[in-house]
Amino acid sequence: MNQRSVSKMKWHHWGLILFIGLTLYFHFFTEDRWFPLLDSANLAFHEAGHLFLGILSDGLSVYGGTLLQLAIPIYIYQRFKADQQLVASSWALVWLAENLLNVARYLGDAQVQLLPLVGGGMHDWTEILSRWNLLRFDASIALGIKMVACLILLAVLIRLISLIQTD
Repeated sequence: MNQRSVSKMKWHHWGLILFIGLTLYFHFFTEDRWFPLLDSANLAFHEAGHLFLGILSDGLSVYGGTLLQLAIPIYIYQRFKADQQLVASSWALVWLAENLLNVARYLGDAQVQLLPLVGGGMHDWTEILSRWNLLRFDASIALGIKMVACLILLAVLIRLISLIQTD
């Protein structure tokens, strides 16, 4: 591999590290906890998931939003991983973690319901957790999901730093 391609790879790694920093900044240090670069697209996937599962059953529709929102980055990650595209698969993992941070925020709002909802409809996670008799645990479950998201981001950071050091 020539010097130019090694240098280019390092920029891809550093770009993703910067993107991880932005993800953490928007989710932990801003009032809205909304990442403008991704969250509007994530919301579109979320809402489409309700429609797709709603075709099968009204009762399943409530699950569709979160399922599709998470399934898309998981699918993309698997595709890049199968092609051994390490940096691209890392981007997909960061996207997944960012989605998990959104899910945690939404899930953690299930009891208090302070977040504005698209169309002002039903709060998905209030319905889901109520069905499973887990509503009182919304904050604890949300914290666990945030921790998983942060662990994914940490794993990607460790991978990228080791790649930078070996390049």
